[in-house]
Amino acid sequence: MHKSREIPVYSIDRFNRGTQKNNQYQVEIFDKNRDFKVTYPHRHDDFYELLYVTQGVGDYIIDFQQYEIKPESIFFLSPGQIHELQLSEDVQGFIFLFTSAFYHFNKLDSNKIFEFPFFYTIGKDTPPLWLAEGNDKEALKKLFEQAVAENKQELQDKDDAVRALLDLILIACKRLYPVLLQEENFSKGKILVKRFKKLIEEKCYENLSVKECAFELSVTANHLSETVKRITGRTPTDLINDRQLMEIKRMLTHTELTVSEIAFKLNFSDQSYFSKFFKKLSGITPAVYRSKLSE
Repeated sequence: MHKSREIPVYSIDRFNRGTQKNNQYQVEIFDKNRDFKVTYPHRHDDFYELLYVTQGVGDYIIDFQQYEIKPESIFFLSPGQIHELQLSEDVQGFIFLFTSAFYHFNKLDSNKIFEFPFFYTIGKDTPPLWLAEGNDKEALKKLFEQAVAENKQELQDKDDAVRALLDLILIACKRLYPVLLQEENFSKGKILVKRFKKLIEEKCYENLSVKECAFELSVTANHLSETVKRITGRTPTDLINDRQLMEIKRMLTHTELTVSEIAFKLNFSDQSYFSKFFKKLSGITPAVYRSKLSE
C-alpha cells in the first residue's frame, strides 16, 4: 500500500477553475473531466461538499466507511473527513462546495449548519441520501441545475441567489433524509453536541480535555457532560476518545509517520501512554494495527 508522509488537506480554492471570483463556494457539473489534480485520499479544511450522482457507479470511502455510488445518490462531506472516490467513466452529476462563512452569511444563527442531520453526525457514519422516483427527485435536480446556471453568470446579486438555492437544496435533503436519523427536531442540546463534535474535529491535534472543550463552548463541564450523555448515551470522554482513535488510525493507515511521531503530533504526553490508549480502545497496539494493514 502506497503511503505519503502527510494526508493532503485542501482548501476550497484548490477546486477553482479560474472563472470564480471568490473562493467561498463552487457549484458545477460533475463528470470524469473534472480534474483538479488532487491526491486521494485527502481531506478538506473549512468547507463542505454535496455530491449528487445522476449517472455512473463506483465507491465513496469516507473515514474507513465504504459506500456504493449509484445513480440518484447524494453524498455529504464535512470538513476534516478523509475520503477517496472510485468512479466509472460514465459518471455524471453535480458537485456543490461551500464554506461555513458563505452559508452563514446574513444568518442570525451561526450554528444553523448543525441542524442538518448529515453534517457532523452524532453516529459513526453518514449514509448517502438515495433518491426515489418522483417529484422530489426532479425538484432537487432542478435546484442543482439552477445553481450551476447561476454560478456561470455574472448577474446582480449572484452570490445571494446561489446561497438561496443552497438553502433550498439543504432543506430538501433534510426533508428526504432517513427519518430514523432525525426522529425529532434538533433541540439546543443536540446543537451543543454537534458543536462539541465540530470542536473535537477541528482541534483533534490538541487532544483537549472535557474541561477545555467546555471552556471553548462557553458552558460548564457538568452541563456539557450531562447534555452529551442525555443526547448520545455516551460521555464526552467517549466521543473525544473515538475521535482520537479515528485520527490515529488515519495516520497509521495513510502516512509513514512512526508511532512516536503520531503520539507527538496528537499531543500525547509520551509514546507509552499513547500505545496503551490505542490498545485499550482497539484491542491491539499501534504497531500490530499497522502490520495488519499489509496482510
